[in-house]
Amino acid sequence: MSKRDYYEVLEVGKDVSPEDLKKAYRKQAIKFHPDKNPGKKDTEEKFKEAAEAYEVLSDPAKRKRYDQFGHAGVGNGQGRGGFSGGMTMEDIFSHFGDIFGGGGGGGDPFSSFFGGGGGGRRGKTVNRGSNLRVKVKLTLEEIAHGVEKKIKVNKYLACNTCKGTGAKDGSAYSTCSTCRGSGHVSRITSTFLGQMQTSQTCPNCGGEGQVITDKCTDCAGNGVVKGEEVISIRIPTGVSEGMQLSMGGKGNAAARGGIAGDLLIQIEETGHELFDRDGSNLLYEHYITFSEAALGSTAEIPTIDGKVKIKIEPGTQSGKVLRLRSKGLSSINGYEGKGDMLVSIVIWTPKSLTKEEKAILEKLDNSANFKPSPGTRDKNIFSRMKNLFDQ
Repeated sequence: MSKRDYYEVLEVGKDVSPEDLKKAYRKQAIKFHPDKNPGKKDTEEKFKEAAEAYEVLSDPAKRKRYDQFGHAGVGNGQGRGGFSGGMTMEDIFSHFGDIFGGGGGGGDPFSSFFGGGGGGRRGKTVNRGSNLRVKVKLTLEEIAHGVEKKIKVNKYLACNTCKGTGAKDGSAYSTCSTCRGSGHVSRITSTFLGQMQTSQTCPNCGGEGQVITDKCTDCAGNGVVKGEEVISIRIPTGVSEGMQLSMGGKGNAAARGGIAGDLLIQIEETGHELFDRDGSNLLYEHYITFSEAALGSTAEIPTIDGKVKIKIEPGTQSGKVLRLRSKGLSSINGYEGKGDMLVSIVIWTPKSLTKEEKAILEKLDNSANFKPSPGTRDKNIFSRMKNLFDQ
């Protein structure tokens, strides 16, 4: 089943401001909150759909990719930790609670709209692992064709002994007697307006709803241990210096079975001995002799995909730029096709001459055909370069 447009889900236009986007999401979340629609599975799905749409459109980088490439541009279907298609109720409550301003300390951020201290959905505290950042160096060839890199990352891993629970044998825990497993406790206070009921994170279990009766000796009850993991990273074509990729759930493991953080991959591009890069275009200088420029010739030159032949027309001037269509780099994931290769022709001037060579050139220098007589098209190299890049 195809996914609905995110702007349609939140009932906003594509020019919506961040403030109005937040208001629109708040409206949809309240409308489809499961506690307002008990037993209606379709409303819970719409509730999650609205959260997924807001998670993408509230992030400027994701919104830009979505506007350009649609659902494919935001990695639709990443799953937990990466969101964008795999949100759980816990993800929504823990990530977007600040929008609604209610239920602090592990309670449901939406509960203040559904009866204050009673009757609202309150989730248990879900631990979340921290993100990890790594830098990956890529050659121009790897960027051009895409590559899979395997890297070793030092990180917190779920404890194998207790399966990440923190409890001995993975089962030595019980329901918290203070909050009876809800993860929160209520308190009634008297004010001049009457009694007020508030909710806060259970101080006994920290909002988890259960307590460990016998801690795992390997992780001291934390559920995580220091270790290392070899992670395979698929780098798409067309990435560039400074770009950041994200792998959901590949960061540090969370305490006691929570949601792992993300692995953030920052791209570093190494220089190339032959080509310079300008976006998806490649720039290359090809040197020719004076006689080749005057008489014309053919030459074999390198490209990122192999060698090709080019034709040098007779009378070619130094600085002439040849455009080889689609011989550059693919755009990110190939959405906009391939760039071009721009070949700048440079006439090589000898730095030393023999007596005979000097005599030949001095004789040629007196020839009328060797006197500079540039036409309008030959004069302004900067204008010609600008026109090439504007095409």
